[in-house]
Amino acid sequence: MTPLSRRRVLALAGATAGAAMTGCGGRSSTPPARDWRPSTPLRIPPVLEPAQDPSGAKRVALSLQEGVHAFLPGKPTPTWGINGPILGPTVRLRRGSRVAVAVTNRLPELTTLHWHGLNVPAVFDGGPHQPIEPGATWRPTFTVDQPAATLWYHPHPHGSTALHVHRGLAGMLWIDDPATPAELPHRYGVDDVPLVLQDRTIGRDGQSLLTTEPNFGFMGTDMCVNATLQPFFTVTSRLVRFRLLNGSNARLYNLEFSDGRTFQVVGNDLGLLPAPVSTERLRLGPAERAEIVVPFGPGEAVTLLTRGGTERIDAGDHNILELRAAPTLAASAPLPGSLGGEAPLVPAPDATVRPFRLQGHDAINGREMDMARVDEVVTASTTEVWEIENTVYSHNFHIHGVSFTVLDVAGSPPPPWARGRRDTVHLPEKQSARLAVEFGPFADAVHPYMYHCHILRHEDAGMMGQYVVVRPGDESTTPRIIGAMATHPPGHSVPVTSTGPTVAGGARRP
Repeated sequence: MTPLSRRRVLALAGATAGAAMTGCGGRSSTPPARDWRPSTPLRIPPVLEPAQDPSGAKRVALSLQEGVHAFLPGKPTPTWGINGPILGPTVRLRRGSRVAVAVTNRLPELTTLHWHGLNVPAVFDGGPHQPIEPGATWRPTFTVDQPAATLWYHPHPHGSTALHVHRGLAGMLWIDDPATPAELPHRYGVDDVPLVLQDRTIGRDGQSLLTTEPNFGFMGTDMCVNATLQPFFTVTSRLVRFRLLNGSNARLYNLEFSDGRTFQVVGNDLGLLPAPVSTERLRLGPAERAEIVVPFGPGEAVTLLTRGGTERIDAGDHNILELRAAPTLAASAPLPGSLGGEAPLVPAPDATVRPFRLQGHDAINGREMDMARVDEVVTASTTEVWEIENTVYSHNFHIHGVSFTVLDVAGSPPPPWARGRRDTVHLPEKQSARLAVEFGPFADAVHPYMYHCHILRHEDAGMMGQYVVVRPGDESTTPRIIGAMATHPPGHSVPVTSTGPTVAGGARRP
């Protein structure tokens, strides 16, 4: 098997639908399919490791700003970025640390910054209820209390998320945990490499065009990694750990290597697996993450690519990244048989069950998103079963503030590499999933968490709901209107430990 030929790319790519417009307003013509000529070294995002202040808190400063980035040499395009012209630094937080963040909005419009996968109180989640006006600074504070994981951060302004992410606002957030096996590759940018996958259409003049797929929004014909078009990476060790983030608006990636080699999946969205899982192919929907360890031999070259599938959001075969092994490679420790990842969640027989129907591209359970409405009330520190029914085309369902295990999709368990802890699940056309969902300890009847489709056009159009977490016994008395408890202290969030199922909202007992 070889990397995709120009003939195959031309046959599979087809014409790109939608407006030919850059993310910052300029216009450009849609280009033909591009020859695969990887000639640009992969850009590695800088690391932001927080400095400790006198109080012991770790301080993180992030600036959302306008910039200029050249996808094509000598042809810059206006972009947005975080502490730079496009994308953001890899923020590394250590488990157990107290963190104080300052997010300053230097953009010309309101935005937010959501910590996708981070277990924090809802008031610090960075969703649509925590807007940052132009010129303002948002200062969330929290303690990191979850295992090692590959997370990310991105904007979440209701109605504008797709455009803000397309313009370049996204970055990785890694949780470091001393309990992580030392044998895993861990040298940042050397054998532990971040890969932010995003599809774009780059015009002849270098502009990033707003090309769209009907029903799904922004999709492109050019695969970028860490905002690098047609990249290559020089491999210098026998084993390399790649941390994959699908940062695309809508694209589904069916990832494999051009020679069909086997690799090891060691982590899902929210952390390491209990043990490595061998596979030759990995599916990654919008917002999903995976950690893989890939073997290399001296002097070889292989291409990471995505294969077209049966869903419109995974149409076409595309090359992504060429990996070039040096003539001599450093030795790597063999992977451990046990990674220490959390076991799958097993709900109790009488666990609360909640049904959700995804309808069209803008409704859940027959209702579009309403910022003032509380859709569900759940009890802190409990585990429920969420049944997600997809009535139409592809969706990717994400829940803020939780960890879940996918029990089944279309009645079958997920493949072994997808059985770790997750926060996002892919739902093919007219298929359903059951999730065992574990809620955290932060009880707050005023500030909601979101659940929504992470195909960003769908999220912006209203395929989103919100829930609050409350103490045991408060379910039936919690207001269903945001702001109805005006006497609630600002930022109030009480850790709660509880056992046993509850029934609230549309939930039911099995």
